[in-house]
Amino acid sequence: MARGLFLTFEGIDGCGKTTQLALLSERLREAGHDVLETVEPGGTDAGRAIRGILLDPRHHALSARTELLLYFASRAQNVTEVISPALQRGATVLCDRFTDSTIVYQGAGRGLDEATILELHRIACGSIFPDLTILLDVDAETSLARARSRNRETGSEETRMDDEDGAFFARVREGYLRLAAREPKRIRVVDARGPVDVVAQNVWEEVNALV
Repeated sequence: MARGLFLTFEGIDGCGKTTQLALLSERLREAGHDVLETVEPGGTDAGRAIRGILLDPRHHALSARTELLLYFASRAQNVTEVISPALQRGATVLCDRFTDSTIVYQGAGRGLDEATILELHRIACGSIFPDLTILLDVDAETSLARARSRNRETGSEETRMDDEDGAFFARVREGYLRLAAREPKRIRVVDARGPVDVVAQNVWEEVNALV
């Protein structure tokens, strides 16, 4: 059986990744695709426990290196338990964040070395990397306001990363745009500032060319 497709959604917090991933998943299923959705950090029981540590604001003292290792611990389990088996059966896997997030959040944002991040990816994920990445781009100020508004409305306790300042998210966004410029065939930038349905159609046009 041919390997399935691995599609990821990236962007700074509040860009609309989760919404757009769900809309794409629905559209792919309607077209007859076997679709699996997952998220990083998370995706497995172990990953969800790690996510609780990473995103709980009580753990504000986590060092950048500790944070980096925890993200890859979650990702390694997700690849082993969820992503790789689904790809092997020929499914289309949609993942909310993957190693690109680590390159820009812990790399561009925290100042960790990209070569170290990529070596950890090799150890944790082997040769698995996205076939296509949708980067939902929005300015840091708008995105941060959206994320904090969402957290207030939902009562979310996963606010540790959202509590970073605007300068941090500006570095992260710049990191994403550098990645997209470096890998334009894999990383497709979609303007996330418009209405949800318009953004969804733009996402579909990028994905439909591949699927």
